[in-house]
Amino acid sequence: MSDGAGRVGLLMHRLLVALLAALDALLAAAVGLAVVLAPLALLWVFALGDADWSALWPAAAAVWHLGHFVPITVTLPDTYLAATGVDPALATFTLSLAPLAFAVFTGLFAARSGKRAAESGAALTGWLSGSLVFTGLAALVAVSSSAPLVSFEVWHAILFPALVFALPAFVGAATGAWRVGDDGPVDRLRGWRDRMPASWAPVPTLILQGIAVVALGLMAVGGIVVAAGLLARGQQIIGLFQASNVDAIGATVLALGQLLYLPTLVLWAVSFAAGPGFAVGVGTAVTPAATQVGAMPAIPVLGIIPEATSPWLLMLALLPVAVGALTGWILRSQFPERDGHTPVGPRLTVALSVAVLTGGAGALIAVLSSGAIGPGRLAATGPEPGPLALALGLEVLVGLGILLLSPRPPRSRRGSAEIPSGSLTSERERERELDHDEARMRWSGSAPAAPFAWAVGSADDRAHIDAEDKPAGDRTHAAEADPPAGPHADDDVQARIREAWARMEPLPREWGDGSGSDATDGRDPRPVD
Repeated sequence: MSDGAGRVGLLMHRLLVALLAALDALLAAAVGLAVVLAPLALLWVFALGDADWSALWPAAAAVWHLGHFVPITVTLPDTYLAATGVDPALATFTLSLAPLAFAVFTGLFAARSGKRAAESGAALTGWLSGSLVFTGLAALVAVSSSAPLVSFEVWHAILFPALVFALPAFVGAATGAWRVGDDGPVDRLRGWRDRMPASWAPVPTLILQGIAVVALGLMAVGGIVVAAGLLARGQQIIGLFQASNVDAIGATVLALGQLLYLPTLVLWAVSFAAGPGFAVGVGTAVTPAATQVGAMPAIPVLGIIPEATSPWLLMLALLPVAVGALTGWILRSQFPERDGHTPVGPRLTVALSVAVLTGGAGALIAVLSSGAIGPGRLAATGPEPGPLALALGLEVLVGLGILLLSPRPPRSRRGSAEIPSGSLTSERERERELDHDEARMRWSGSAPAAPFAWAVGSADDRAHIDAEDKPAGDRTHAAEADPPAGPHADDDVQARIREAWARMEPLPREWGDGSGSDATDGRDPRPVD
């Protein structure tokens, strides 16, 4: 009976997790679509007047699809071509440069959902539920938003948004399961790691931690470069805004559209700081060494691109190196040490692995932030994957090597982490440290005087020492004072006591109180007469 009730309770728990994950997927899709629909509806009402309302939903869906890496094909109507004089050969073109704000929002929402499901003990259930629901919603949007002026491949419109949700949700679920355990593959993986040699056991975790720190550092570098560019080129951006001649509604929609591309600009800035730079059209290049651009679209935020560069901008390549050095410093402090040293093999493996993964992340950055923004020469924008991967990998490796692979003086044994936790040696060292601490506390207290004094002196000597004024809690005074030498002390014994005094070690067991305990184990260490 109890087993049946337990199975029912487990089933209800999994059902609840699945429903919450499905709700997360629904909210992620709905919020993304609402962000597009709201400003477009205002544009339809106040700017376009008698516009065709049947085109509102396809336009909003097209922007949402583009934000999830779905290439869309735009066909300009003949009336527009006649009014603007655009070459009919350019009437049909592809847009594929994604406004990454949509993908970032969906990915963060998905990762949060997967992590919450894992912490609830149903990682697989939550991941499958959320991914399937989001895929179904993407399919519904795809089949309901067809329009003659905007088209796309339906399988692209279903697969790409589904991957944008499913992959971060899987990462979040794996992270949460690693944190709380899952009684399954994650725990078996943890057990395999724990069975590795002590010097190699932390390597997998440190590699993942290192690439996470590098990714955050590179995003910070890109944000700093974008902020500096906005400050330096603010007048040009404002001038392009004024030249657009749009009203308040148009300016609002234009500003929101540029905000959606802000993460894309951050990735471009990462490539610019690393050295390879990026392109804004076929045959163009924007790098710290030189800038070569032709006529660009009148998008205000593109005014951030400098017309000429200075050789001093090559110093920006030191920022990824600094990110690698910071990562190396963080990881080096977490390596276990033995005898004040860390084996080179694990450190070299971590450095190379993090550098290779950083190169892969650089290639991914280039792929995600590249695409077409218009017809003709605007069909190629963004960084190139190969050069960016190579540059970021080498720069981060240099920084990692500086602090992760360079030798350093061994730390003192006391308080150091060179002995792996759990070993017999480490336990003895901890007991020894406790013995030292107890001996110092006894010496600095007010009740007994020097713990070694009456072991070597006469009764008069002991009375004299007990009458001395020892400041309570003054451990430095106790540690630095010389032990009094009594007249009954053998030279050899006195030398050994002085040596033990200097090291603050417990007296030998044969000098104890007859009970077999050490002199500093908390009992009276006075030798038996």
